[in-house]
Amino acid sequence: MAATSTAADEAVAPPGGGRHEGDGPGRPPTVSGPELARWAWRQLTSMRTALLLLLALALAAVPGSLVPQQGVDSLQVAQFRLAHPDLSPWFDRLGMFSVYSSPWFAAVYLLLMVSLIGCVVPRTVVYARAVRARPPRTPRRLDRLPAYVSYETDRAPGDVLDTAEQLLRRRRFRVDRDAGSPPGPDTGAGSVRAEKGYLRETGNLVFHVSLLVVLVGVAVGALWGYRGSVIVVEGQGFSNTLTQYDEFTSGALAGGDSLPPFSLALDQMTAEFQSEGEQAGQPKLFEATGTVTPAPGEAADDFAIRVNHPLTVDGTSVFLLGSGYAPEITVRDGDGRVAFSGPVAFLPTDSSYVSEGVVKAPDAQPEQLGFEGLFLPWAVQGSDGVSRSLFPEAADPELGLFVYTGDLGLDDGRPQSVFALDKDDLELVEGADGETLRLALAVGERVRLPDGLGSVSFDGVKEFARFQVASTPLGWLPLGGLVLAVTGLLGSLFIRPRRTWVTARAEGGRTVVEVAGLDRVTGGDLATDLDDVVARLRDGEGATA
Repeated sequence: MAATSTAADEAVAPPGGGRHEGDGPGRPPTVSGPELARWAWRQLTSMRTALLLLLALALAAVPGSLVPQQGVDSLQVAQFRLAHPDLSPWFDRLGMFSVYSSPWFAAVYLLLMVSLIGCVVPRTVVYARAVRARPPRTPRRLDRLPAYVSYETDRAPGDVLDTAEQLLRRRRFRVDRDAGSPPGPDTGAGSVRAEKGYLRETGNLVFHVSLLVVLVGVAVGALWGYRGSVIVVEGQGFSNTLTQYDEFTSGALAGGDSLPPFSLALDQMTAEFQSEGEQAGQPKLFEATGTVTPAPGEAADDFAIRVNHPLTVDGTSVFLLGSGYAPEITVRDGDGRVAFSGPVAFLPTDSSYVSEGVVKAPDAQPEQLGFEGLFLPWAVQGSDGVSRSLFPEAADPELGLFVYTGDLGLDDGRPQSVFALDKDDLELVEGADGETLRLALAVGERVRLPDGLGSVSFDGVKEFARFQVASTPLGWLPLGGLVLAVTGLLGSLFIRPRRTWVTARAEGGRTVVEVAGLDRVTGGDLATDLDDVVARLRDGEGATA
């Protein structure tokens, strides 16, 4: 019975230790903290866990492709919120509008990095040893290998081995030669052992290390990088400071003091569209031209930014994301004073560039004025009396506005978007017929507002460019890591490691030669290659063959 009890105790003993004091029969073993930590580390750094985390990271990135992201296109995010008012609060809680900076995505990413480090570093050591290793010793029974040939010759064993050594070296084998014979009862000159295909192990080594390089590069870019978007109207400029951005996101270790002090002035924004065929109305050319000053006091340089052809200044890239129209509007209050004047960016809502925007005139008297409406680039009135836009180009623009009076909410310091009105303390202005007043203005037209509120005029149209300013430190590192990973993967897939042994021994006045080969991967023509080696050995062909 004692022996049976001991065997049972050993069977349930935890890895790394046996039962601890106080454990009774039938009780589970007590696992110490270090033992539990070692077990958790082994689970986390296993290749299976690394693959599962890699799959989890890929799945976690899917919402970032399906849901508009705040740091990429805030306009689409705003449109999504308007279209899905019930779903958007849940998306906010889950971080769906900022997937790649959300805590749950960062947790998966960090776990994957730790898992890969614990998984790759030990394997890297193993691969490095394999690359430096010499060919394995000659087996005792070569005839048991998949490819084997034996023959007799009158040449001396040493001559045969010299020829084999030269022949295999010429075929890019790594060659070692053993003095004496392989283990066994026979005596003879010795053996030649050779191996090639070490680059396959190098490919494995490069592939695994490259995964870490990619992760480190992405992490550096996320921690020290930044990204912002800004709308610049023709004739206006932009300085690379935080206050100039419409939106700005940065990594945890990036700050406003790290922004390069460049500025740019937009002279012209050119947007051309297809005018014929099925692609009519589709963008044909987006180009922003102007001047850029790398730093205060330096000379300005001309620039031309197109889609996928950014401007690079001091390691920071300026991309052209799109364009739109900025109607030039003048608002006069009831006293005839100019309360607002200038171009106002209206944001496109569809492919025909029907755009939405607001105008705020907080200095108007006797009441503050706000305007909200649509800009139609090529307005055509339908049979129902409603104007629609035929084409994205501003050939015959029309500006439709609703008028609000009251408190715009700018005096109490409440933050609000320049593209939306805070309507909590605003009232719609009514026309003479008692219906809601809706203005429809053509270029050059001025309309007086009722009740002595003033007037508004549509003076012209300018275009604006929407830029994204982004800096990704070591941005070349992930790309280089991917190139190395693909190179290493191709090497590990297509390089075939092979081992060859040649023994020669004197027996009965003649020399018995044995040649055997072993492929470490399937699919090679091992027998044909071995027959060729044997044929050359029979002919006595060496380095001069």
